[in-house]
Amino acid sequence: MRAIDAGILICCECHQLNHQEPDARSQVCTRCGAIVHARRPNSLVRTWALLLTAAILYIPANVLPIMTVSTLGQGSPDTIMSGVITLMKHGMLPIAAVVFIASILVPTFKLVGIALLLYSVQRHQPLSARQRILMYRFIEFIGRWSMLDIFVIAILVAVVNFGRIASVEANLGAVAFASVVILTMFAAVTFDPRLIWDNTESDDDHE
Repeated sequence: MRAIDAGILICCECHQLNHQEPDARSQVCTRCGAIVHARRPNSLVRTWALLLTAAILYIPANVLPIMTVSTLGQGSPDTIMSGVITLMKHGMLPIAAVVFIASILVPTFKLVGIALLLYSVQRHQPLSARQRILMYRFIEFIGRWSMLDIFVIAILVAVVNFGRIASVEANLGAVAFASVVILTMFAAVTFDPRLIWDNTESDDDHE
């Protein structure tokens, strides 16, 4: 049985349980005074908007150079994938694997995973609610690790600045990639996971 079926609303700010007032147009939390809703307003629309924007920016994030490393006045800009290939050529396979997973696999999984969650909820697909909620929690967990590349670039730009001897410069690809990461994190936050259980018709998922 769901809380909403028992007439109970949870405050998203302080997590206080509130009894639903049937005739009230808007209801405030009895503890903190925040407006409470049975479900986050326009959750699917907002999540789709953030996700589609992130998907569009994902193209320049991988096509445009993410940074330029110059040594003795010479250097060429690298995209994420070309940087991974360069690391592999220099025998740094563990670092190349970390960059590939954090910068290629994780953002792709997040985009595809959130899209599947939204589609399954809207189209009432016969998927297990437990599987979908595990996918949602995993997306939330791995979201922060996508910022690894941005942190590394920010540190290199700040530390490696020796004029013509050696320097690191961030490029537009880094801005696009950071935007993708932030937008997918917001998309995971705006999505209301309670919609997964609302769209579950199997009694086994409510046991």
